[in-house]
Amino acid sequence: MTTAYPAIRAGNWFVWRREGYAISMATKKHELDAAERNAMSDRTFAFPRVRKEPLNDARHVRNAIARFDQVRDVSDAERDEAFRRIKRAAGKFGVEMTERSWRELGKPTRTMKSSDKPRTPAKAGSERSKAERSKAELYAEARRRHIEGRSSMTKAELLRALGTSR
Repeated sequence: MTTAYPAIRAGNWFVWRREGYAISMATKKHELDAAERNAMSDRTFAFPRVRKEPLNDARHVRNAIARFDQVRDVSDAERDEAFRRIKRAAGKFGVEMTERSWRELGKPTRTMKSSDKPRTPAKAGSERSKAERSKAELYAEARRRHIEGRSSMTKAELLRALGTSR
């Protein structure tokens, strides 16, 4: 028969008590609830004005690097300062960073969403030939060019229609 011991929260750590002394501090809670986030000082965030991307542990620093380009309504100067804060926090928590500038992380344009970024270097650089494209890509181009009857076309028919229209 196992005995359940009451857990007492001490900061972000849970301490199990048995007969008045601590048994374990095994579980570290990583998620920040609203009260903890509100209690953090502005200096703890990569973007203090908008209170985005907390830098309180290694996990949050890695998340700030990954989501850097998703932060909206900040100036380039704020991005410069945020990148410096992230680099400092990465050093403090032992997170490896290869980027030398926030521009390497990708800054969104006004119309570009983070999901719009090219996924492979081939898409970003030279345009692939029409034959290498998927049917969905060909259909999107046919739609952009207002080609009639595109919804019922096969991939081969889309290739022919796109090859003749300009």
